[in-house]
Amino acid sequence: MKKCISVCLAAFSIVIATKAHCVAAEFPNVVIVISDDQGYGDLGCTGNPIIKTPNIDQLASESSGLSDYHVAPTCSPTRCSFLTGHWTNRTGVWHTIMGRSMLRENEVTVGQMFSDAGYETGMFGKWHLGDNYPYRPEDRGFTEVYRHGGGGIGQTPDLWDNAYFDGSYFHNGKIVPAEGYCTDVFFEQANAFINKCAKQEKPFLAYISTNAPHKPLHCPPKYLEMYDGQSENIAAFYGMITNIDDNVGKTRRLIRELGIADNTIFIFTTDNGTASGAKVYNAGMKAGKGSPYEGGHRVPFFLHWPAGGLTKQYDVNELTHAVDVVPTLLEMTGVKKPDGVKFDGVSIADLLDPTKEVDWPKRFVISDSQRVRDPIKWRGSSVMTGKYRLVNRKELYDVASDPGQKKNIADKHPEIVAEMREFYEGWWAELQPTFSQTTEIYLGHPEHPVVSLTAHDWIQEIYPPWHQGSIREADRKPAKGDAKLKHLGYWAVKVIQDGKYRVSLRRWPAESEAAVNAGLSAGKNVPGPAHAFRSVPGNAIGATHAVLRINDQDLDRKPITEDAKEVSFVTELKQGSYRLAPVFEIQEGELGAYYVVVTRLE
Repeated sequence: MKKCISVCLAAFSIVIATKAHCVAAEFPNVVIVISDDQGYGDLGCTGNPIIKTPNIDQLASESSGLSDYHVAPTCSPTRCSFLTGHWTNRTGVWHTIMGRSMLRENEVTVGQMFSDAGYETGMFGKWHLGDNYPYRPEDRGFTEVYRHGGGGIGQTPDLWDNAYFDGSYFHNGKIVPAEGYCTDVFFEQANAFINKCAKQEKPFLAYISTNAPHKPLHCPPKYLEMYDGQSENIAAFYGMITNIDDNVGKTRRLIRELGIADNTIFIFTTDNGTASGAKVYNAGMKAGKGSPYEGGHRVPFFLHWPAGGLTKQYDVNELTHAVDVVPTLLEMTGVKKPDGVKFDGVSIADLLDPTKEVDWPKRFVISDSQRVRDPIKWRGSSVMTGKYRLVNRKELYDVASDPGQKKNIADKHPEIVAEMREFYEGWWAELQPTFSQTTEIYLGHPEHPVVSLTAHDWIQEIYPPWHQGSIREADRKPAKGDAKLKHLGYWAVKVIQDGKYRVSLRRWPAESEAAVNAGLSAGKNVPGPAHAFRSVPGNAIGATHAVLRINDQDLDRKPITEDAKEVSFVTELKQGSYRLAPVFEIQEGELGAYYVVVTRLE
């Protein structure tokens, strides 16, 4: 079977041209569902006594599952490893904001690998690995893309005033409106893609990546009502997960109805530990999202594939990691690994196969949570091997006997601590030289001639305004001890072609149609205990002038006329790297232009 797959993939274009008998059904389809901020304990099948997840529970009962599977403790870092097979810090993605959530252009995604092999590749929902060229999913091998901006709906790179209901999204680069709850919309689009590919007898990879149950906590009222008696936050958090579960059920039913279930690999997993459910149930683990302790990065993973013999509940308790997913999918499907790509992970296809006895070698994996502009050695780290966890260099735990990581046994096992430290030291030494390779947003590239920059990607020491509530609020307090407000962030950009560029500064995004000095009324809230980001009133900033600042030099300055929606500068730029940091002058000092549009002029 594997030999046939390999031959068919290598000759895919010839097969179609000659109408040979190697039909599309011989290529396994792949459906991946990955949710956001849902932890290991936020499922009925892992022991949660309250949550309702019958469809995922059913999937688990029909799948090989990983019970010691690890990711990064936050969103973007997990996704880059999951999609490339590389350590988070190798890819340039060690944060969720500040220009550190963009997947380096030299990385090859599973979307690109499968697209090159003749698959249709679809990405639906949350990308969170860059919103400009060359970091968008459509730049990374996905042929059908339907997504929101940034790391969540209503975050700064997202379309203005989006909330979890009736939003607008990016469909293959174009803005389209939608009706309904965000998770339902993303699954509906994915299901349409699956339906189309099946009817055209084309093999496909569908990557369905929900922003739910990430905060803010919003969901349709009927799901809130399912958890009557729980706190508002838990009702919404669990309701969002039950909605995902319903959609998993719909997609699996569609696959069966289309007659492609036998040869479809179906995966469900999540991107980090629980963000809201740890106090209710956390499968005995310590901490949650963002933590180097087990609850921050051990998550569920189920894989169902009838044609591959994976149809019954089978628990794999060997140590595995997100970097293992891509090499595993390549082995299962026969898709060729790109020349020059060396994975940090390994294929676990044999581990997942209940008919095989595998002598699994001792290995080390690392999960760390940097969440800073530049990586710091040992920060938020967990070195793992077998049953041992070395946390933050100093704390050693045996999770087999102490799953809650309550007893630090480092003093009793200095030889184990030394071995784990040695692995980390080598790992860090290999990756450290890559940390200075800043991911730069391209300007003047023919694939993306008009570039929209947002404050989400300012590179600076402190958190930038990463969601639209912060944009609306427009914090104008100078740093402690400073008399005037100073803008300290910048966008790292790379000019591809010499020429004239128009740089347009905006306080509000273009789709808002609002003037620089306008205030905005609060937007409508949506169901759930949290406030939508748009429900914050938009404060006027009283800007007097706009300044074009590049590489710490003020190149031009213009007054802001009444009712001006933007202030534009035209400047000559040569090929190369720049720090772009335009500002508005205000009474309190200066405020970075939250939105900037850069256009190469012919």
